[in-house]
Amino acid sequence: MYEYFNEPFSFKLDLTPEQMLKVIFEYTAKIATEKKLENVLVLMSNMGRDMVVADRCTVWLIDAASNELFTVVAHGIGEIRIPYGSGLVGSAISTGQPIFIDDAYGDPRHNPESDKKTGYRTKSIMTIPFRNNQGEVIGAYQAINKLTQKQSFSTQDMDYLTLAAAYSGKSLESIMLHQEIIETQKEIILAMGNIGEGRSKETGNHVKRVAQYSYILAAGLGMSQVEAEMLRSASPMHDIGKVAIPDAILQKPGKLTAAEFEQMKEHCTIGYQLLRKSKRQLLQAAAIVAWQHHEKWDGTGYPQGLAGENIHIYGRITALADVFDALGSARAYKEAWPLERILQLIKEERGRHFDPQLVDVFFEQLPLILEVREQNEDLFETE
Repeated sequence: MYEYFNEPFSFKLDLTPEQMLKVIFEYTAKIATEKKLENVLVLMSNMGRDMVVADRCTVWLIDAASNELFTVVAHGIGEIRIPYGSGLVGSAISTGQPIFIDDAYGDPRHNPESDKKTGYRTKSIMTIPFRNNQGEVIGAYQAINKLTQKQSFSTQDMDYLTLAAAYSGKSLESIMLHQEIIETQKEIILAMGNIGEGRSKETGNHVKRVAQYSYILAAGLGMSQVEAEMLRSASPMHDIGKVAIPDAILQKPGKLTAAEFEQMKEHCTIGYQLLRKSKRQLLQAAAIVAWQHHEKWDGTGYPQGLAGENIHIYGRITALADVFDALGSARAYKEAWPLERILQLIKEERGRHFDPQLVDVFFEQLPLILEVREQNEDLFETE
């Protein structure tokens, strides 16, 4: 029986070659189609654990900015951060060499503090660094406690985990690069959204709030997590076309003339034209938002006069989020409306300006929306 379990537990057997192939094919197929970093790390951990018949397997990565090693996924525990170079995993990553030991407590590099906190008893450990396509070490696998009768990892286990590390390191680099591109796109979109919205003394909190409201409404409507995240990232660009509108109109303290309003309305089409040719899904979504966020459910909006479900759901959601926030924000040409007045208008515009179903979701999610509003209040610059 295992000495590191509190309950009796039968030993397992090493995988047969057929079982090993099945595990490899199953996990590599899943990893190849996964785009979310955390999900890839879970799959990597599970693959390593299953391949070498370990109780736990942790995937460690390097955080160069903080000079730390960290894991966002570890079987049985949450995120852990340790100084770069510390512990067994730090030693393996620093030297680029695998380490496997039969008795963790007999090795001075092992830190027993986690065991003390959890009551878990670490015995055998195997740590295998993995590299990117340039051969640079970017992290490590760490398998803990062999579940076979021998209770220690073998050179064959090291070969298997090295194989997993070789595949996973290259896959992980691709995922991390993809995620970096997406995060860069988001930063650019937010920055451009602030430029489009402003040229005033407010901070960019309007676009941040509209992004969060849009996400809440999308999720409340039942859209997938992926699509709700997409809208949250795209919605800050709803007013990007305002970069082409003169300051005299954008910052006019009084009501716009009919001619000025017609010029202001052009920002929707301008924004769409700026973004529509991009092949990036995120920017394509932003193009839709920019073009359609002033359309109205009853067809009286602009620039196309679309009605009902002919308006893309991204446009319908951003329209409600934008109006709610704009009415509650002070601008050079108006005072902020009180919340009660805004909520009354939204009720009145149900089925006219706004998608009726979205209005219902809005009021269902109102406590969360108000929490976002409070946490992201506008700040004003002083002269």
